[in-house]
This record gives sequence, structure tokens and C-alpha cells, in this order.
Amino acid sequence: MTVVDVNRILGPVPTDEVPGRDAAGTLAELDRLGIDAACVVHSHALHYDPDAGNAALPRDEDRLVPVPVLVPGPLGTAPSAVPHGGLARLCPAAHRFALTGPHGLALARELADRGTAVLLGWDSAPAAEIDRLAAEVPGLTLVLVNTGYRSLRELADLMDARPRIAVDTATLSGHLAVEWVARRYGAHRVLFGTGSPVTDDAGPRFQLDLLDLPAADVALIAGGNARALLGRGRDRHGRD
Repeated sequence: MTVVDVNRILGPVPTDEVPGRDAAGTLAELDRLGIDAACVVHSHALHYDPDAGNAALPRDEDRLVPVPVLVPGPLGTAPSAVPHGGLARLCPAAHRFALTGPHGLALARELADRGTAVLLGWDSAPAAEIDRLAAEVPGLTLVLVNTGYRSLRELADLMDARPRIAVDTATLSGHLAVEWVARRYGAHRVLFGTGSPVTDDAGPRFQLDLLDLPAADVALIAGGNARALLGRGRDRHGRD
């Protein structure tokens, strides 16, 4: 089973001294937990300057997939930061832009056209704004990260109505919550993620090994769905 953490932060964080402050430390943490690869945003892009943080992402380490943080509009990130395919992250609350404003929607449409999926923190925009974005740009794949069990009713509202909304497992830690989401919406809409180092990585990794789901569904959640979004197909061992 290939394990891909779709939601991980590389670099120093404001509240702690973390081993993942650099690529070597992050790789050591992945090895410790039995995680094959991680999609990483840089902490500087989340908390400070998106362009500087994006430039600091590793580009030559196959196990660390760079995820740029994008800000729309003329005061936003450089146009060259918008990737073709793969993943990008939007942080409307932290970077103070309107998710469904004219510039936000223009960026979302460009990402959809390029086949780029979007990671979006649950606390970064109201559920109504997320719903409007999904309605206005129906071709955009949204992966809602760090949702938590308290958001399940709002999350269900969105996932019932918007088939291209998926969720990560970082804080989806309620009893059988991952199983409930996978059974109701399909395992193809659930991706393994930790949110580390801001949130715990050992818990979601342990949970992954104990999921009460068919093995094929667990394999999708563990890494198959992430690899499909990234267009990576089979891994270096010939596994899906």
C-alpha cells in the first residue's frame, strides 16, 4: 500500500521547533511513520510571503511534491506559480482575498482548466463560500483539509451537492468518521492527510492501518487518490 500525505507543511512554524523545518527532517519523519511521499506547502507561503515560500519548495526530491500557495489578482502571486496539474493551495482568510470575488473565480477557472486540484483549509472560508465556488467552477476539484468531526454536518451538505469536493483525514478523527464518509460518498473522495506539524501525524497514520473498509478502498485513501490527482500512476515498486 502506497501512502501519500496530501496535507503537510515544510519549514519552520511559529509555535514550535519541528523536525520538518527542512527537507531532510521531513523525509526522516516520513520514514519514521511509513509514509512514502508528501505533498508539501512551505510555512513561509502560508504565514508570510507566498512567492518567497513557493520559491523555497524542494524541486529535486521525488518524495516531496511541491504545492504552491496562490493568491489571485494583481497583488497576488506571480502568474508563473500557477501549476499545470497537481495541487495548489488557497488560503483566503490568511491572505485576505475573496474566494469567490472576481479575481478568486478567475484563478479557480484557470486552475480547473489546467487540471489542478485545490487544497482548501476548512477554517479558511465559510461553507457557503466553498459551495458557491464549487457551483461557479464545477470542473474544479476541491480537497477540504483539516475539517474535524464538528464540521461533519456542513461537510455532508457540501459533499452531497458538489461531487468534486473531497476531504482529507488529518482531523477527521471521530469514531468511524472516515468510514462513514467513504461509504456514503465513495473512497475516491477521501485522501490521507495529516496537517503535520501543526496537527498530529501519528494519529492519522495509525488510523489508516485500522480503517474498517475493504482493502481496495483503504489503498485509494492511503495514496491512490493522491497519485491520481498528481498524475503519477504507479509508484517505483509497480504498485497503483
